[in-house]
Amino acid sequence: MGRIRILSDQVANQIAAGEVVDRPASVVKELLENSLDAGASRIRVEVEAGGRKLIRVSDDGQGMSRDDALLAFERHATSKLRTADDLLSIATLGFRGEALPSIASVARVTLETATGDEAAGTRMEIAGGKILHVDDAALPRGTTLAVADLFFNTPARRKFLRAESTELAHVTALVTHYALVHPEMHFELTSATHTIVSAPPVTRTAERIYQIFGKDTLAQLLPVAAETPLAHAGLPAPPPWKIDPDVPVRDPGTLRISGFYSKPELQKLNRNSIYIFVNKRLIRDRLLIHAITEAYRNVIPPTSFPVVLLFLEMPPEEVDVNVHPSKTEVRFRQQSLVHDFVRDSLRTALIKARPAAGFLAALDSAPAASTSLMPPAASPLPGSPDSETFQPIEDSDPEAFQIARANAEPFQLTPRLASAAPGNLPFGARSFDAGTLDQAAWGEAAAALFQPSGATELEGCSSGNPGLSGPETAAATAQVEAEQAAANLNHLGSLRPLAQLRDSFILASGEDGLWIIDQHVAHERVLFEKILRDRQVEKVQRQRLLMPMLVELKPWQMVVFARIAEELDRNGFEVEPFGPQTLAVKAAPVGLEGAALERMLAEVIEQSSGDPDEPKQNEDLTALRTRIAASIACHSAIKVNTALDPVRMEWLLMELSKTSHPTSCPHGRPIALLYSWKEIQRAFHRI
Repeated sequence: MGRIRILSDQVANQIAAGEVVDRPASVVKELLENSLDAGASRIRVEVEAGGRKLIRVSDDGQGMSRDDALLAFERHATSKLRTADDLLSIATLGFRGEALPSIASVARVTLETATGDEAAGTRMEIAGGKILHVDDAALPRGTTLAVADLFFNTPARRKFLRAESTELAHVTALVTHYALVHPEMHFELTSATHTIVSAPPVTRTAERIYQIFGKDTLAQLLPVAAETPLAHAGLPAPPPWKIDPDVPVRDPGTLRISGFYSKPELQKLNRNSIYIFVNKRLIRDRLLIHAITEAYRNVIPPTSFPVVLLFLEMPPEEVDVNVHPSKTEVRFRQQSLVHDFVRDSLRTALIKARPAAGFLAALDSAPAASTSLMPPAASPLPGSPDSETFQPIEDSDPEAFQIARANAEPFQLTPRLASAAPGNLPFGARSFDAGTLDQAAWGEAAAALFQPSGATELEGCSSGNPGLSGPETAAATAQVEAEQAAANLNHLGSLRPLAQLRDSFILASGEDGLWIIDQHVAHERVLFEKILRDRQVEKVQRQRLLMPMLVELKPWQMVVFARIAEELDRNGFEVEPFGPQTLAVKAAPVGLEGAALERMLAEVIEQSSGDPDEPKQNEDLTALRTRIAASIACHSAIKVNTALDPVRMEWLLMELSKTSHPTSCPHGRPIALLYSWKEIQRAFHRI
């Protein structure tokens, strides 16, 4: 007798169930997607014991006839595909035809469905993949599917389930995510004891966020919306793109993103707060997560992650969703275009918004800075009497600023700053041309969603305002938008320096409140962007040392140095090997000298090496370039415990206002904190 045999349908279904169903949330996902594909406007999910005991999903969709209900539990039976060509353009959430038979093979399932056009609906009972009863029933239009005793016939799989609270959290997260992507629908999630999510229909995603997560989360997120033509027939897409969040995609060849991203002050230690939807399908995609991380490079620490809720819309034929059994992974036809567009859209949005960190919010939510990123406490200010060898950097000279200031107009609280051109972004990767965007268009786009400060994260369990009606939610959302509209750094150049706090922080006043600016990281951001600009046009200034500085390295560090030597040379260093484990530094960028120069070289080599036993062989040139620029800026910048006169403080604020990202230093620490007039008045019980 041969060794190869065909598996029975029951075993095949249970194998498929292992791919599709691994916990109660997987069941909820499949049933929710079926309800959405059926055109439902109201979906109710009930769970007991975290979904182990019961999962019931009810909707008011189109329902099924008796024959369709029977066929739905056959393997590979679906209403969403007809031919193999349909796999190349999938526009529905479900399509495999494996979910219902797989669920029915490991649970007790009851299906109640009616189309509304027939005299009676259909009620079915299935246990372990076997149909027990099929009866007519008087039912309203729609479908209700109850899944009881999940994994009752596969105890080995049941023991891998987590605690009830954990499973309930996964179900809650799933329902919440689909409620966010479908704000026009009514979602409800209940457990045996209480209602967890109650989200009546609203008109905007911003209102849904307020409805589910509350005011604090809404205030901490900023809107992004952009679109670009897609490439056709192998030709590159035109670079200009536009922002119009209220107009749906009409051009079949358009890639569009919308959604929300967090202010730099809100940082997470993992990627669990990044939510991505492609054509309203929740996915986990490394390509897009990398694009989001790149957008925040040198804005937040490299070990931190933002909170992002991103919706991508594109023609179905541009994305393959048939690459993973649970349909959580996709493959894009034009991966580079999608990656760069997401990255540049978020980056440009950050530059435009320039969000200010709230003083009280920063105390509650900002993570502690790594000690390795803290500047040395005792080092003379470049250009001060204690640093005779300092040569001022061309357009960052406070003395020149003082002369120009004497001949300038009287001090005003109205900023006169030119907006930074996207073409001069301090990042090496190519950018989409955003020069066609005017400030009015951006303002209208942001107002259409919201202009936000608070601190919460998009986690699984809801903590917002369940049950608020559409008008109530819209009014509350508008109030948050109005309060946060001015919470940005656009007025840095008009701030009036008042004093220094312990010779380390600048206190300044403005129309929006009291500002506290970290002088070291502010100057670090100024120098960082200048170094990248100079590096781009090959105009890096260097100063020769009177005597070469000798730096001792380990053998593996010499290997790392050989790999980054060319980039160091382009950034103003002249370094040569001086023996098997020694470097001779003959020239360095202006502002770096002595111990700071030696520490900077050691830091760059250390960061470029990774694991000493497994040095990096290949590294993105942009990452290396920004790492070197950040290290040079950190060791050249004004130090803490350094007294500044009013002119120098005013110069620093003006230079900071001209940067693209005045929100944080290249290592991700906040530069300026705003203690708003409203917070001050509230603290004194004035309001």
